[in-house]
Amino acid sequence: MATNSKRSRRTVPPMGTVMVGITSSPGSRDGVWIEGATRSYVDAVSRVGGLPVVLPVLTSAEVDGVLDRLDGLLLSGGGDIDPALYGAEPDAHLSGVDAERDAYELALVRRAIERGIPVLGVCRGAQVINVARGGSLIQHLGDHTEFEHQERLRYDSVIHHVSIVPGSRVADVVGTIYVGVNTLHHQAVDRLGDGLTAVAWSTDEPIDVIEASELADRDVLGVQWHPELLPTAPEHQALFAWLVDTARERSKPLPAAALRPPRRRSPRRAVA
Repeated sequence: MATNSKRSRRTVPPMGTVMVGITSSPGSRDGVWIEGATRSYVDAVSRVGGLPVVLPVLTSAEVDGVLDRLDGLLLSGGGDIDPALYGAEPDAHLSGVDAERDAYELALVRRAIERGIPVLGVCRGAQVINVARGGSLIQHLGDHTEFEHQERLRYDSVIHHVSIVPGSRVADVVGTIYVGVNTLHHQAVDRLGDGLTAVAWSTDEPIDVIEASELADRDVLGVQWHPELLPTAPEHQALFAWLVDTARERSKPLPAAALRPPRRRSPRRAVA
């Protein structure tokens, strides 16, 4: 399939003050709870000039305080979202549910959207965006297709291909309408949330699995694959460049002239 025109080579700026929050997966080590995101997300953000900040799981009441300090938000992968949050009963294959993380990330992305903060969702992150907008998920793709979407051992390899809608924001960002992707998920977007549009689908199986979505009139993208694990592929790294560049543009200070109060004019004297 033909691709869009070639993109010019991008000059990567040095790491700056564009702060991108990366959601994390809680875990334990020697009985002590820790918060962490895989190094690949941190590297992907810093590689394109952003300053990565790993976010702990906090409470919904702390969301605005966190967002006050961020220019962009990266929703990382992880365990399944509690299906009760989209009105469904749990499937037998459900795993890794964390109620505190679910509540925090849903509140985080809703407020980020309201505040106009750019958001990129990866795998679970794309699903969080969808649930936050009132959508639902396919709980286990294995119940609908024999194609294996959870290729954990080949996490950094192209497993299947994705067809992207020409003219969509995702197509513009990655610079192509047909791309090879890795795949580490067993769930996917089902019913789209309010304002979201599906813009990419898996092409290697008989059912249409949504692989990317975007939110109308907002800088919000979600992809089902893991671009951070494909660091040598420019079309995938372009997603992180989009997030950092969009956040940088949003965080630019107003020109000095725009900040100065209007000069008061003296009243004209009446002519005798």
